Amino acid sequence: MQVRNNLQRIQEQMKQSCEKANREMKDLTVIAVTKYVDLDRMKEAFEAGLEHIGESKVQDAKGKWEALNGQGIWHFIGHLQTNKVKDMIDKFAYIHSLDRISLAKEIEKRASVLGKIVDCFVQVNISGEDTKHGLSPNEVEKFILELKSYPHVRAIGLMTMAPYEQEPEKTRPIFRQLKELQLNLQRNKFDHAPLTELSMGMSNDFHIAIEEGATFVRLGSSLVGE
Repeated sequence: MQVRNNLQRIQEQMKQSCEKANREMKDLTVIAVTKYVDLDRMKEAFEAGLEHIGESKVQDAKGKWEALNGQGIWHFIGHLQTNKVKDMIDKFAYIHSLDRISLAKEIEKRASVLGKIVDCFVQVNISGEDTKHGLSPNEVEKFILELKSYPHVRAIGLMTMAPYEQEPEKTRPIFRQLKELQLNLQRNKFDHAPLTELSMGMSNDFHIAIEEGATFVRLGSSLVGE
């Protein structure tokens, strides 16, 4: 029952954030970040009504995916090494960490064989931290243009990670900048890159991210535990 209770509490917070931002709950997707929990906790998440699962290590995810017979909708949320794409491409519906052309090439190569279009978020390092992966904001437009050469890679949105803050309100400028970047890029009306989604916000700051336009939030400790 722990996950179900956590989800009910989180949904109430989400509702409050939506009301503040004049948004609707139906426009939000919760990803249960299960990279640190076992199969029993993952099953509990499914029983609570969650569908979307977030994993960040290919080898760990592969074993879990097989044990669960592919149940759920899987999101790759960590830094993805090019040589690992072949092992995950058939299991994950979404990749949240597209940040270089070499990775796009490999996704294209593997997805084309499967006849699959992979929905990807372009990772943007808004905060500029050396410890975080992602493109700088001024590199994103050129990168999106280059993705036109890879028809099995669909850039559905942008992703960022804000620094951890004791006061979550301090993360607001990071999320606001990603939203502004999205709006600027959408003016180009890229056929190959709709950029309608924003993956941002984690356990500590998801309510702020929702107020600033997040459509996917990635929740680990507050939802499924450590």
